Amino acid sequence: MPLGNVKVLVVDDSATMRSMIGSVLNADPQIEVVGTAGDALEARTAIKQLNPDVITLDVEMPNMNGLEFLEKIMRLRPMPVIMVSTLTSKGAEASLAALELGAFDCVGKPALSDASPFADLPAKIKQAGQSKRQIVSAAGSRQSSASVAAADSYRPSSKLVAIGASTGGVEALLTVLANYPKNCPPTLITQHMPETFTSSFAARLNRACKAEVAEATDGAPIRPGQVYLAPGGSHHLEVAGGSSLRCRLREGDPVNGHRPSVDVLFQSVAATCGRKSVGVILTGMGRDGAAGLLQMRQNGASTVGQNESTCVVYGMPKAAFEIGAVQNQLALRRVGEEILKLTTARLEGVA
Repeated sequence: MPLGNVKVLVVDDSATMRSMIGSVLNADPQIEVVGTAGDALEARTAIKQLNPDVITLDVEMPNMNGLEFLEKIMRLRPMPVIMVSTLTSKGAEASLAALELGAFDCVGKPALSDASPFADLPAKIKQAGQSKRQIVSAAGSRQSSASVAAADSYRPSSKLVAIGASTGGVEALLTVLANYPKNCPPTLITQHMPETFTSSFAARLNRACKAEVAEATDGAPIRPGQVYLAPGGSHHLEVAGGSSLRCRLREGDPVNGHRPSVDVLFQSVAATCGRKSVGVILTGMGRDGAAGLLQMRQNGASTVGQNESTCVVYGMPKAAFEIGAVQNQLALRRVGEEILKLTTARLEGVA
């Protein structure tokens, strides 16, 4: 986008919420709220008149809900949209559906006791405004990926896969796991998302792919055919054990501003699995995972990064690439296929 302020349209049926979001965003000198709308009809007119760079969109609205309107935006005029949702189980399902449709990110509506409502929204708005990726339907991406799905003849080696992702990760992980066969390599995933989202996301991934996907639990044995998603909240996901690997959920402070942290996962895999592992870093803001992926590579692991043109945000993969942590940088649709190539039993023992 051109230099200057990020122009934002705030869409919410609550006048109080519109005022609150507008106040938070206008306090940032790099953001300008150019307009507000109370429903999809008003928003459609405002988009045409104001040509905003980014939209914040309420999930629950009268006449046409946010998901229906988002689908129309992504189909007719793709642009960065940040969904505003209640952080409940119902809200999590709606938010995940929005991310699949192509929303840039989601933020939670604050509680009445929240002293700093929407504290992370300005940073997300600015990142969305800077994003150069043409936003497309996630369903289209997964359909392309599914055409190269693994054959039933795949046989997993003893290698473990660790994946890290953040902004854009819902679409990216659905695309990658679309390649996975039922007997996939054992895979651990740390995706930055709120605690209330991860159980719903694990269930959505489980429905979408052949492998079994679930939230990781402390002490769970790590086996082929299983995908373990780090639960949000107060723990980091790690790999523990020697000849018999298991998941470990460790309490700790945020690392790189995140809990769970991709770096914590990657560092544990580097120390525990070494060359019998594959590290993958996908789309996301910041640099969480870069140092850990470098440790994995230095300990003999194969490492893969998502390339810039297919990232929602080329932040984490860029940071990892720039420090030499990424061996192979690929378009998103090729990442799942590459993971299977690196973990097939035919290649076991090959450097």
